[in-house]
Amino acid sequence: MAGRLDGKIAMITGGGSGIGAATARLFCREGARVALVDIDRKKVEEEAAQLSHEILSSRILPIMADVSSREQTNEAVSRAVAEFGGLDVLVNNAALREYFPLAEAPEESWQRIIATNILGVANCCQAAIPALRRAGVASIVNLSSVFGVVGRKGMGQYDATKAAILGLTRALAAEEAEHGVRVNAVCPGSTLTPFTLGRAKARGMTENELRVKGFAPSLLNRWAT
Repeated sequence: MAGRLDGKIAMITGGGSGIGAATARLFCREGARVALVDIDRKKVEEEAAQLSHEILSSRILPIMADVSSREQTNEAVSRAVAEFGGLDVLVNNAALREYFPLAEAPEESWQRIIATNILGVANCCQAAIPALRRAGVASIVNLSSVFGVVGRKGMGQYDATKAAILGLTRALAAEEAEHGVRVNAVCPGSTLTPFTLGRAKARGMTENELRVKGFAPSLLNRWAT
């Protein structure tokens, strides 16, 4: 049975765990060839190996890259295109978090989070667009957040960057429509990933307690169904 992404080539950032890894798993099951990018070499190589073991037909290229570096994003896209022959889909998922109240956030924390969460998306888009245009019909999917729309206490820097992603997505969609590149954002709610579970356990909370607080279904079971 043909998959919905048969013959497509995708690059997914932040692919070493969580939403990025789950997205890669789904793409592989639907027939895509996937360049999996993460700043953590060990994580991305382990995730790629796990996917190859689970989905025998998958073709996965693990790439270690820091999306805040334009040089490294250019190299990541070049490697993906050289390996697979083109690029049809870019998923911008890589992000980091800061937990300062806005009134107390150090300048360095703003520089870190903007470099990854906003400039990282811009870098990957700029690097990938020539290959995506050549595909004729292509897609960019940017990971924003429901909290980029509503905001909350304690993660204002993260939420502000996710709001910026929405503006960037709208502008880029207007620019790239004539070139056949669709640009969309998705806004997940609270999602139980290894990262959020690890932070919760450090505070003495269990997975069940997190679920009670309204987290979405866990990704820890690796999209088993």
